[in-house]
Amino acid sequence: MSDRYSAFNRFVRYPLQAAGVAPIIGLMAILPIGWASALGGAIGRTVGPWLGATRRARRNLQRAFPEKSAAEIEDIIRAMWDNLGRLVGEYPHLPRLDLLNDPRIDLVGMEHVRNARDDGQPGLFFSGHIGNWELMSLAASQAGLPLTRIYRAANNPLMNRIILWGRHKIAGDLVPKGREGAEALLSTMRADGHAGLLIDQKMNEGIPVPFFGRYAMTGTAFAAFALRYRCPLIPARVERLEGCRFRITAYPPLELPDSGDRKADIAALTATCTAIIESWVRERPGQWLWLHRRWPD
Repeated sequence: MSDRYSAFNRFVRYPLQAAGVAPIIGLMAILPIGWASALGGAIGRTVGPWLGATRRARRNLQRAFPEKSAAEIEDIIRAMWDNLGRLVGEYPHLPRLDLLNDPRIDLVGMEHVRNARDDGQPGLFFSGHIGNWELMSLAASQAGLPLTRIYRAANNPLMNRIILWGRHKIAGDLVPKGREGAEALLSTMRADGHAGLLIDQKMNEGIPVPFFGRYAMTGTAFAAFALRYRCPLIPARVERLEGCRFRITAYPPLELPDSGDRKADIAALTATCTAIIESWVRERPGQWLWLHRRWPD
């Protein structure tokens, strides 16, 4: 990147982006969460389908669901943007939510969270960008189980501050992906801590596993650590039921393969977890983030 382009981003582009987003987040924070969610959804489903990123979502959907009509694909796209807009509207309310006592939240399988909290060994939770995925780690935090989380820092540092502010009431370390994230994950496991990972994004240094009938590069760190420590690996997801109502489900820990071939076991476990994510997306395709570059073009 040239110095001129870097200076343009730092002093012009990034401040303008933050200046456009900050008032919206401020408005959403003032409104009751239900109103903020509804407003965000209305903006998302109205504006989102016209954005350039929608072309990628449409292409992904056409390849994932070749049996669906063009009208059905467009319905899923509108639902995806509605969900994403609602997530933005709900985001500034995260620090004020009490998920364990909120009548809008249906909690399922919390015994698996409590067992992981109390069993004296490390543990891993995995999920995907489904529903309002931010609620999963918040629920674990409020249940007394802080999670180390790996995230992709926004290119815009001002936007990154806004994102981190919304997560500041979630206990546990929040670490950028890459070497720092890998080291934090290792330290967590060595200390008998717990981590929560979203495993549905493309990872070039991963391995190809089937996802909607096509191979997708998928990270293997979560599988490698689960097998290394023989610790609970727990699927968890957040479903949007209607408007600002959710179901947060923690499933029983997976049975870990033990063939004696570590490389094969990592590949098998990675494929199993990816298949679980696929099954969730098939159930609620309008709640997954189809904007990712998940597959090779």
